[in-house]
Amino acid sequence: MSSNVKPGTGDALLVVDVQNDFLPGGALAVPDGDAVVPVINRYIEAFAERDLPVFFSRDWHPVNHCSFKEQGGPWPPHCVAGSDGAAFASDLMRPPGSTVVDKAQTPEREAYSDFEETDLAEDLRERGVERVFVGGLATDYCVLYTVKDALSHGFEVFLLTDAIRAVDVEPGDGERAVAQMQELGATPIDLSELEQA
Repeated sequence: MSSNVKPGTGDALLVVDVQNDFLPGGALAVPDGDAVVPVINRYIEAFAERDLPVFFSRDWHPVNHCSFKEQGGPWPPHCVAGSDGAAFASDLMRPPGSTVVDKAQTPEREAYSDFEETDLAEDLRERGVERVFVGGLATDYCVLYTVKDALSHGFEVFLLTDAIRAVDVEPGDGERAVAQMQELGATPIDLSELEQA
C-alpha cells in the first residue's frame, strides 16, 4: 500500500450518502451525522483545488423499496427519490464538475454500495483513478460496503476516519466495520494527515 496520502493524479474522493434523511431530524438519522459535513467539506476543498474528481453518492429509493419496513425491510422509508429527505445536506460543498451517483433505485434490491448497479467502477477507471478516499454515512452500512467493493475492484482505499459516523444498530457496529475495512486493506487516515502530507 502507498504511504503517501497527499491527493494527486489518480486519486478521487467518494462522499457517501450525506443526505438529509441521515442527518439529525431525518427519517433514518445517524447519531452525530451532521458532524461529518464540515470535515468532508475540507476534504472536498483539497480535491477541488487540485482539480481531482469528486463523487457524491445518494440513496435514491423508489417509494416501494425493499429496505422499507412496509415492504418487510429493516428501515423506515428514507431517501425517496426527489424528496427533501433524499437531498444532499444543505451545507455540503458541491464543486463544479463533481459527479452524482444514484443507487438503490431498484425496488426489489438493496444496494448499500456505491458500486452496486452503478457505473462508478467504470467511470473511475476511465478517469485513470487508482486510489479512492472514502467518507460519509453510515460507517457500518453504505461506507462499509462501498469500501469493500472498491477494494474488490482493485482500487486502493483510504478511509476518512474523521468523516464517518455509524448507525450502531448494535453497540460497536461502527468500530467493527472500521476494523473489518482495515483488515481487508483500507488505510485509515484523518484530515491532519492529509493536510500535513
